[in-house]
Amino acid sequence: MAGGNFMHRVVSYLVNEVVVNGLANSPAFQRFAVRTSRRIEDISKLAEKKKQELAEQVKDITKNMDSFKNQ
Repeated sequence: MAGGNFMHRVVSYLVNEVVVNGLANSPAFQRFAVRTSRRIEDISKLAEKKKQELAEQVKDITKNMDSFKNQ
């Protein structure tokens, strides 16, 4: 039983090394990684901007409701 576990670890390690080294040395994968990273940054910035806009809208709505109640 332990021999099978050991073999699994060895095969897993070897496959992992081949895949990691293959991707690390692949210009196509590197371009993909850079593009993906930039897109995620852009989406994060857009989400932050929308979050701020929504907070301002809620703030304005709250002010309008308060002024309406006071009339």
